[in-house]
Amino acid sequence: MSDILYLDILKQYWGYDSFRGIQEKVIESVCCGRDTLGLMPTGGGKSICFQVPALALEGLCIVVTPLISLMKDQVRQLKSRDIKAEAVYSGMMRDDIIRVLDNCVHGAYKLLYVSPERLSSELFLAKLERMRKISLIVVDEAHCISQWGYDFRPSYLQIAKIRQLLPVKGVPLLALTATATPKVVDDIQRQLGFKEKNVFSMSFERKNLIYVVRETEDRAGEMLHILQSVPEGSAIVYTRTRQQTVDIARFLEEKGIAAGSYHAGLTDAEKDYRQVNWTKGRVRVMVATNAFGMGIDKPDVRMVIHYNMPDSLEAYYQEAGRAGRDGRPSYAVLLYNRQDLKTLNRRVAETYPEVEYVKKTYENVAYFLQVGIGEALGRTFYFPMETFCRIFHQFPVQTNSALHLLNNAGYIEYHEEQEFKSALHFILKKEELYRIYETDADSEMVIQTILRTYPGVFANFVYIEETNLAHLTGLSAERVYHILKDLHHHRIIDFIPHRKTPVVSYTVARVETERINLPPSVYEERMKDFQKRIDEISEYVTATDKCRSRMLLRYFGELDSTDCGQCDVCLAKKKSAAVCRDEVQAAVLAITSLLQDGEVHRLTELKELPVKTSVLDEAIRGMIAEGLLEACGLKVKLNH
Repeated sequence: MSDILYLDILKQYWGYDSFRGIQEKVIESVCCGRDTLGLMPTGGGKSICFQVPALALEGLCIVVTPLISLMKDQVRQLKSRDIKAEAVYSGMMRDDIIRVLDNCVHGAYKLLYVSPERLSSELFLAKLERMRKISLIVVDEAHCISQWGYDFRPSYLQIAKIRQLLPVKGVPLLALTATATPKVVDDIQRQLGFKEKNVFSMSFERKNLIYVVRETEDRAGEMLHILQSVPEGSAIVYTRTRQQTVDIARFLEEKGIAAGSYHAGLTDAEKDYRQVNWTKGRVRVMVATNAFGMGIDKPDVRMVIHYNMPDSLEAYYQEAGRAGRDGRPSYAVLLYNRQDLKTLNRRVAETYPEVEYVKKTYENVAYFLQVGIGEALGRTFYFPMETFCRIFHQFPVQTNSALHLLNNAGYIEYHEEQEFKSALHFILKKEELYRIYETDADSEMVIQTILRTYPGVFANFVYIEETNLAHLTGLSAERVYHILKDLHHHRIIDFIPHRKTPVVSYTVARVETERINLPPSVYEERMKDFQKRIDEISEYVTATDKCRSRMLLRYFGELDSTDCGQCDVCLAKKKSAAVCRDEVQAAVLAITSLLQDGEVHRLTELKELPVKTSVLDEAIRGMIAEGLLEACGLKVKLNH
């Protein structure tokens, strides 16, 4: 396929005259039918690498991406360029999903965005078999497929299986990520079933990003000082816990800095609202957990502050890289103290509890869910973590880790926060509804809209969306929610609000506890790798003589980089060198003054000058090299 065609597409739809970095090489590779892995730093233009081929090739491009907000944003942008694109994700109405997938079958779209969790759904698989013209499969944020990556997601493992189910064989696969060590690069290609190794990479160096590490006992004060020192542009503050996001945002608001909070416990509507506020500049600082991550593409982020130490250099680089996407100088600041190092090392034991603890957790979960030996294959259970830990006197953090280990070993599937839509059904019969309960105008409108929109609400629970009801009624989602709660209170309806609940599914029938086996690839090897990553981030923050940028680049396999000249370590070296030069110059003047009589003097006389020995030696060596000083044994003389 002609290079001219790719450039024409780029110019027509995006207005660019040329490609950047490795974009063109990646495009040529996938258009030639080759499985391809592209390593591109944050802001490197990943989306162009698959959107151009999607338009150049005949058929549908399927894009697997983990973030709903990213899907929505990219689909919106593509539609604004008259490119036919749609997305399928959790939270959509089933009828809407069927409509989108049917349109894909009939060739109505060029790009279909889908979450990894949707790949294995019966509905998606059934429709996939009828999609005869699939041009390309794209795996965005591909590090998520690697068990050695910082953000492993088991649902990504379904992608390789999906390839085998495609009606047309030989469809190329494009994997893209901004964060991957050499080990992760190999693992991505293996897990996705690449026919051959094929990697294109850009340097991970971000020349406009200034890395700073500060040891402090007053994080809040230091953070405030930094934000006030760089008043322009927006900022992200990453914290470890949900409560911290709320507390720090409140602290900044009290200090006159517009701030919002963001974490995984928020509803999708709340997340969207807060992200829009930040994106549009209504809020300067977003205080967030790592839930505020992939897909963030705001160009004027001048600063990313890590309030706590991250678990790995991968996570740190990815999050820090959200600053300065417009190419202007920006800061990535990491705050820490010595206690952080101890806390981080404790996480190894928390994340990998002893094998006996894992086995005991498996047994206790079975008792809690009332599952007997040989039972529960394929069954799914709600799992109220708090109640379980209280009954069996277990710690939530270690229990959560134990369940993840059992998940990785194949005994169960465990989801920390499975999302469930709101559901309701009418308790009152239709004829009793208005005779018994007098409603206000808003409540009346909501009731009528429910009756028109959701059939069967008098017979069974039906899933509903407050945002959909809000759209249909013209009310706010918050107002709709309070009306539904009020109707529930008055026993008009049974209403179960939107919730996120841990879920346990038995992938194999329950086995005897003594038969539980955690293979090395699940336990010992992963624990060693986790410890190694903690050691690496610890070395990074405590180093005082190594360029920060150079350390990061070396971690990602770039061994021939040079000092950046602008991180805190490089600046400290420059300052030290400048001080040293000034001291040497002062020593030269002192020596010259002593020897200006033209006589021969003993070196011991120079040693009596009020100058540090190391500085004096450097000054003498320099003066001799420049011919200013003549040395003969232990005696010196000034040359005129």
